[in-house]
Amino acid sequence: MNGELSYSFKASSFGAPWEFELRPEGLKWSAGRRSGVLDYDKINRVRLSFRPVTMQSYRFQTEIWSEEMPKIQIASTSWRGIVEQTRQDEPYTAFVVELHRRLAAAGTRARFSTGIPSIKYWTGLVIFVAIVLGLAAVSVQALRTEEWAGAALMGGFLALFVWQLGAFFRRNRPEVYLPEAVPQNVLPHR
Repeated sequence: MNGELSYSFKASSFGAPWEFELRPEGLKWSAGRRSGVLDYDKINRVRLSFRPVTMQSYRFQTEIWSEEMPKIQIASTSWRGIVEQTRQDEPYTAFVVELHRRLAAAGTRARFSTGIPSIKYWTGLVIFVAIVLGLAAVSVQALRTEEWAGAALMGGFLALFVWQLGAFFRRNRPEVYLPEAVPQNVLPHR
């Protein structure tokens, strides 16, 4: 694509691939029959987040808003078949970092944020902490009554729950950042 940095992914197993190219004049995109070029200075909001899905537990997403078109979503994984998704960590990270560099160079007034919306984040975090405390209390009660199998089961479930959802909440804390300092917690790493 003309020597410019490009990135593509399939958002679904049967849909057309989304293709993006960073050009001097803006972000060129295409998805099936739809395509266009979005000027860098027309982008008014960018959000980076950690968005695991059922088939891919290590997935990141960039959302781009503009008044000229609907929200654009760029994922770090791509569908390869009916049940398989492939991680594209390095190309995704390179593309997102370069997009931020070009937005900064264009003098954009876009708002840059990470994570999920604040109300969803804090509500989810309160529920998460309540469940963790409840599971810990059940585990302690099982130990007191010498129900070793039940305590082991609850302890294992608690550890898995904290590991999975803890990573989600740690990476998705709502924050604002500058395009020159892209947060590493919302970018994939090998």
